[in-house]
Amino acid sequence: MDARLTPANDHVAHQSLRGIVDAPAYTDGTWRRAGVGVADILRAPNGARNRQALFGERVLQLDDRDGFAFVQAERDGYVGYMSSSCLTDDGSTTHWVSNLGSHLYPEPDFKQRAIDTLSFGARVTVVGASGRFAETDAGLFLPKAHLSSTDEKRPDIVATAELFLGTPYLWGGNSRDGIDCSGLVQAALLAAGHDCPGDSDMQEALGTAIAKDAPLQRSDLLFWKGHVAIVVDGTQMIHANAYHMAVAYEDIQEGIARIEAQGDGPVTARRRL
Repeated sequence: MDARLTPANDHVAHQSLRGIVDAPAYTDGTWRRAGVGVADILRAPNGARNRQALFGERVLQLDDRDGFAFVQAERDGYVGYMSSSCLTDDGSTTHWVSNLGSHLYPEPDFKQRAIDTLSFGARVTVVGASGRFAETDAGLFLPKAHLSSTDEKRPDIVATAELFLGTPYLWGGNSRDGIDCSGLVQAALLAAGHDCPGDSDMQEALGTAIAKDAPLQRSDLLFWKGHVAIVVDGTQMIHANAYHMAVAYEDIQEGIARIEAQGDGPVTARRRL
């Protein structure tokens, strides 16, 4: 089983794994939500970052000890550890941040000091309005112009990826503060209403294969071992990458040659959604 997607550790396993995984205890878990702008999902308590959860995203908490909760993210099934202080009670959400970013304010006034910064994809519960601001269930405010209702989608995944142009590259990142190749693809696909796993090797199973001699189209995905890019048009792609240390455009053929020359191999798959 893929440890990234298996809700089990040395202390507990999800109830669905009874008889499959030997664990000291089994649990159905408790649904929680990320209560800060961006929260790291770690490989181990105090360990390396694997992915991130955005404000309002739902996680199933399976265990909580020594200040770290063992969780599984609802959006893609990713398993890991989050600081317990980053979690808040579960609840329904009504809107998501469809601008690249936004801020939470204590009052409906942009001159106030912001309480937190939210990234594209963050989820909030709107209970009221004051002028140009929406009020959340926590009594905080953010601009209405930065929000879309939960049933609104952004079907153009290239246009969504382009919002992140210049965003710093961050291994395991999922936000405007820093994002990696698979995080960029996931943000774009989730906004379009597609399910999308968290890592590029998992994403390589998305869609259908494109013949090697077939021309590429906008929104096609190109894969290398450990990397993914989105096709913008017949000559250009967009990707978060460590060469530019940012989300950037790159000529497709030049990028393919550069990646192979630096030792990361040829394109392993071409997929169409």
